[in-house]
Amino acid sequence: MNSLQSFFPLAAALLGYLIGSLSFAVIVSRAMGLNDPRTYGSKNPGATNVLRSGSKAAAIVTLLLDAAKGWLPVMLVKWYGKPYGLEEGTMGMVGLAAFLGHLYPVFFKFVGGKGVATALGVLVGFSWILGLATGATWLIIAYFFRYSSLASLVATVFAPVYYIFGDGTAWFMNKGILLSVGVMSLFLVYRHAENISRLINGTESRLGKKNKVEPIKAEHHHNHHHHQQHK
Repeated sequence: MNSLQSFFPLAAALLGYLIGSLSFAVIVSRAMGLNDPRTYGSKNPGATNVLRSGSKAAAIVTLLLDAAKGWLPVMLVKWYGKPYGLEEGTMGMVGLAAFLGHLYPVFFKFVGGKGVATALGVLVGFSWILGLATGATWLIIAYFFRYSSLASLVATVFAPVYYIFGDGTAWFMNKGILLSVGVMSLFLVYRHAENISRLINGTESRLGKKNKVEPIKAEHHHNHHHHQQHK
């Protein structure tokens, strides 16, 4: 029985990783006859880059599916794990496995995205309140500052903070889940290293180019274009 007790969590984590490895930016683009997102823009297989193809529909579908693949493995453990001895610790492990699958997908030569949508899906799986708080943080920062990457970074840093502060009110803290959220946050910051340096240099591209923030961006425009060419 002991070997089975360790087998179930590992099998669940492996399944989570395999689900996470479905790089939906590539799959959706292929299905919709669009270019491979790994060949243009930031070359990142994520929803933001798919949006650069000009297809809003493809970007939205990518975003939803990338979030769903983080959410589903966690929920499967939540719904069906109990009889197999799979508790919250396994939920943390499975969520992290799905997230790492997105970053290093086995089906796509281990070249994956940054993990923002998938991480959010995992958080919603852990607790919809945690997901909602983190998602709201992203929206507020994105709305006021017009940088998708800055919004992701702020939300990333706040997610573990929210989880710690919600202990005893919104949920009872689980060390496995806290570890999972913490590790995801570290990977998210690491995967945004280039964005961080562009934000510091003022060359990061803004959301909604046709927005009223255009004049602020104009002075960096040449700079940004120049940077893109040399990436």
